[in-house]
Amino acid sequence: MRLLLDSFWRSVAYCMHPRVIVLSLLPLGLMIVLAALFGYFYWDATVAWTRDALDAWPLIASFWAWLGRLFSSDVTTVLAPMVVVVAATPVIVVVSLLIVSGLMAPALTRLVAERRFPSLEQKKGASFFGSMFRALGLTVLALVALVVSMPLWLIPPLVLVLPPLIWGWLTYRVMSFDALSEHASPEERAALLRVHRLPLLGVGVLCGYLGAAPSIVWASGLLFAAAFLVLAPLAIWIYTLVFAFSALWFAHYCLDALAQLRAQRAAAAISTSAAESADARAVATQWGAP
Repeated sequence: MRLLLDSFWRSVAYCMHPRVIVLSLLPLGLMIVLAALFGYFYWDATVAWTRDALDAWPLIASFWAWLGRLFSSDVTTVLAPMVVVVAATPVIVVVSLLIVSGLMAPALTRLVAERRFPSLEQKKGASFFGSMFRALGLTVLALVALVVSMPLWLIPPLVLVLPPLIWGWLTYRVMSFDALSEHASPEERAALLRVHRLPLLGVGVLCGYLGAAPSIVWASGLLFAAAFLVLAPLAIWIYTLVFAFSALWFAHYCLDALAQLRAQRAAAAISTSAAESADARAVATQWGAP
């Protein structure tokens, strides 16, 4: 419990660190760059293709004509840019978050290691590509579990339990592995994940519930469309900050647990060595050795 609470408060404090704040703002900057590149290279062609697609639908052609007579304008010409923006925004958001998330977790783990555990030996127990493929495999398993469990969501209490539990399991498996990948050996990592399985799963579930916070802002954006341009970036920033907090919590917990494990093993080795030396002296004394 001490380790859990200590790592929690340290993670909250680290969220105020300038490096963490800059990392949490990266998705917004990356979104602006991606949107500008898309607008420069593909905007006109995409809008023209969308307008042609809207005009080509025979079932609603009469509806477009009726709206055009009502508003005295070409409805598809006005609607096409809106459709492109609505369709492109989620893609840009997801790509930005994936890129930043892949870069953020290792950077935050290094930050914790540099500030709290500068003398902790790095045993390089996992490679970057190994961690990436493992995360992809676990994500597929989590998605399958979500799909399979959907019928149970109709039972009111379970809809509040199953999704956070599945995402919490995914968060725990991925982030704890990533937090230990640079510093722990495979044997040390397996030992820590076995001993601290329940606390780490609890951290993952709590972070899963925190990850639902941006959904509230997204819903507010849909209800108050006039403020969507403000609420949408706010939701993205909150999501990134929650991700940063989660990565920091796992990094503090796992690296502290690793340092304690090595200290315990070192103390045990010294005790064993001292006991063996004492036994050797006792045997030597018994046989009259000088």
